[in-house]
Amino acid sequence: MKVLPRREFYGEFAVPGDKSITHRAIMFNGIAEGEALVTGALLGEDCLSTIACMRALGAEAEIEGGAVRVRGAKLHAADCYCGNSGTTMRLLMGLIAGQRIGATLTGDPSLSSRPMERVAKPLRLLGADIETDGGRAPVVIRPSVLSGRELDTAAPSAQVKSALILAALGADGETFVHEAVKTRDHTERMLAAMGADLKVYGNSVRVAKSRLKSADVEVPGDISSAAYFMALGALLGETLCKNVGVNPTRTGILRVFDEMGVQYALENERTVCGEPVADIRVKKSPLRAVQISGGIMPTLIDELPVIAVLCAYADGESVISGAEELKVKESDRIRTTAEMLTAFGGDIIPRADGFMIRGKKSLAGGYADSYGDHRIAMSAAVALAASSAGGEIGNPSCVDISFPGFFSLIEK
Repeated sequence: MKVLPRREFYGEFAVPGDKSITHRAIMFNGIAEGEALVTGALLGEDCLSTIACMRALGAEAEIEGGAVRVRGAKLHAADCYCGNSGTTMRLLMGLIAGQRIGATLTGDPSLSSRPMERVAKPLRLLGADIETDGGRAPVVIRPSVLSGRELDTAAPSAQVKSALILAALGADGETFVHEAVKTRDHTERMLAAMGADLKVYGNSVRVAKSRLKSADVEVPGDISSAAYFMALGALLGETLCKNVGVNPTRTGILRVFDEMGVQYALENERTVCGEPVADIRVKKSPLRAVQISGGIMPTLIDELPVIAVLCAYADGESVISGAEELKVKESDRIRTTAEMLTAFGGDIIPRADGFMIRGKKSLAGGYADSYGDHRIAMSAAVALAASSAGGEIGNPSCVDISFPGFFSLIEK
């Protein structure tokens, strides 16, 4: 994919629906009583994997235009292919264990290299019978009776937390899930709206055995997808991203904008299906270096590659630390982000838990591979658009995982 440099960039954009919310709306309604319509759903490859898996397990999920109609069912044993979607596999581990059925979960080579024991280990504490292959997929789940207990998540991961909550819906007694750092809470919000016996206490969640009632879900735009257009506005002009989810557990990028001096505004703020939503306007701004670490990480982990791009154009030396989670995404994003920016003329040093980036007024551009990682490909597009000469991205089709049509939209 060739990306030409731009002196300015203006536009109003409707970004795809939130991937995290789409996954959950399809899964949760798939085990609920009744029928629901999920509108604004993201129908990229990852969420299509969730639809395929829920169908294999016995739920009905039909795509109707940009929506998905889901009818809940009593699930049965099945082989489930999760494609490239870590969310699909990790959440299904908890959901299937809680439904007391068996299943075998497989994925593509990338997904099969990612850690699954981080989910399997705490699920076993509830009584789940789960086997991984050296800590990775395939994952074999056998029917078992679960019992509630108190659990601490070892790492800040909404996927791990959600898997435990889903398993707890089918466990005898009460389960308490404690986090050291609060992660995105889409699971808690949606399950509460569907009638789950669930209560949030700060960074802890209490869950008891529950039967869910179907609920229609209107999926807001994904702030992780909006981030690329927001970054282009900050670097080159002005952008407005419409109908974006601004759940406080997802808006760490806006706190980084505050620190970097990015001019932005939330407009038309409202609540849709329990999720806060707004239009986000971003204007070209002189960027300053930033220090990012600690508890903010779970609120912006997916946006760190494009934040690194902004740091590469900022005045001063930026440091991103405490981001070890980047190593277990679709690629090792510490390595691939560093290699991408280095290829474009950036000054970035990868570290065990993040980066050190010395900002420049301009990047030269050039060629970088996406490494099959959608967020690296889209971040590269932003970097090249703002560069002096532009360049090329290898293997760009991976953007279809989360943002089908990204390149055509950015071209328009």
